[in-house]
Amino acid sequence: MKKVVTFGEIMLRLAPRGFLRFSQANSFDVVYGGGESNVAVSLANYGVPVDFVTR
Repeated sequence: MKKVVTFGEIMLRLAPRGFLRFSQANSFDVVYGGGESNVAVSLANYGVPVDFVTR
C-alpha cells in the first residue's frame, strides 16, 4: 500500500463551556483539527500509512 503525505497545519480551538463568552470563561475545551490533519487521522484509522508535514 502506498503512503499518503498531507501538508498543512494543525488548528487549535479553545471552546468555552456553557455557551459563555471567551472573556467570561475560566476553562476551555481544547479541540484539535484542520482539514489536512483530519484526513491524515481518518486514513490512519483505516490502516493507511500516513505522514503529516508542517512547518
